[in-house]
Amino acid sequence: MIVTILRWFVLATITGAIVGTGTSLFLKGLYFFTDKSSNLPLWITMCLLPIGGLLNGLILYFGYRNGSKDKKDSVIAAVHEQSGLMPYKTIAIKPIAAIITLASGGSAGKEGPCSHIGGTLASWFGHIIRLSPELQKRLVACGVSAGFASVFGTPIAGAIYGIEVLTIGRIRHDFIFPAVIAGVTSFEVSKLWGITYDYYPIHLSEQFSNSLFIKILLIGMICGLISWLLIELFELVRRTFSMIQQRLHIWPPMMPFIGGLILSILLLIIPADYFGLSLPIMDDALSGERVSYLGWFWKIILVSITLGSGFYGGIVTPQFVIGAIVGNVLAHVLGINPVLGAAVGMVSVVASASNTPIAAVFMGFELFGSFTGIYVVGACITAYITIGHRSVYPDQMVAYPKSLWMRLVPGIALENEKIHVSYTLLKKIKRWQSHQKRIYVYLKRPKKL
Repeated sequence: MIVTILRWFVLATITGAIVGTGTSLFLKGLYFFTDKSSNLPLWITMCLLPIGGLLNGLILYFGYRNGSKDKKDSVIAAVHEQSGLMPYKTIAIKPIAAIITLASGGSAGKEGPCSHIGGTLASWFGHIIRLSPELQKRLVACGVSAGFASVFGTPIAGAIYGIEVLTIGRIRHDFIFPAVIAGVTSFEVSKLWGITYDYYPIHLSEQFSNSLFIKILLIGMICGLISWLLIELFELVRRTFSMIQQRLHIWPPMMPFIGGLILSILLLIIPADYFGLSLPIMDDALSGERVSYLGWFWKIILVSITLGSGFYGGIVTPQFVIGAIVGNVLAHVLGINPVLGAAVGMVSVVASASNTPIAAVFMGFELFGSFTGIYVVGACITAYITIGHRSVYPDQMVAYPKSLWMRLVPGIALENEKIHVSYTLLKKIKRWQSHQKRIYVYLKRPKKL
């Protein structure tokens, strides 16, 4: 076992250093271009959005056109289905597409390309040293953890996120040690490259309060419902664009162009601060300032159109923004500290939309300090259960259901648009087992079940 520790310490350290360098170069390029485009006149931004959409469509279409059809660029699929192998062209395609998306004003996140950079570099490193398929999968998970740790400045939360996001209801404990080593290494390497991070320490003067804890649980529950709305609207927009493209036989690269035109029109209605990363709005919410009561809804609409039409970008940073706004608004309504409300709202949306409650708890500790501990835990777990079996990552596998009222087919990817509740089967079950009240949810191939 000591030899195992030494082996993974070496492999994870090298992986973390490589991934930290790759993500740092991406972040520097992203910050350079977004700073250049942040203060442009309104009419220029309106022109950039459809142009950015067209460039996204062309890059993604021609970049993967001649690729291997049996190899997905999803890091979750790489671990579950592809023995840790990823198409290496991903490391060039996805970061460039993300920079174009965010620099042109698209509403998305920065962590998606970092996870792809981490997973692809780790896959490449494992292939070079000829690891076995099982070790290759662990190394790719380490790369994903290192990417998340580097982009958010939360080494432990990033490490846990990279392995918890793979499966709902189960964490591979044999992944934890290398993931933590890779996450910490990547975080330190990124700091050496000059990447800076923001933290929001919260010091609560009052002791634990039962009434406050109940209000925090309520915020967590509402954040779970908001996360559900985010997933539903995103899937609705994505299916709508796909249906339009198929029925009208539109060239696929033109779909994000159309999405860019819609975003340009919305720019006349929705404040420009909600486009792009929207980090200033999140900072305002976390500082306790009043934010728009509908800010979270505007962000959901923009994210859904941006990613649903074919732009590429991350989905976690928008969760931060949406959660901070919701928590801030609810805190003012409930009469509690808006800084605490924004903090627990931010991590609650991540816990529910990504199905990563443990990583969200660690994120709360690393970003806000230990004073918020019990409130962060309560809100994250509540939000995680409230959302049910929905996810912003359709490739997530379901290991164990969140409720005894539902019976899931284990080991099947959670594809949101293929989840069905069979009321006919429910009636039969009630006749067969009248003492049991369970809804049977079945995935992917309902007819065969």
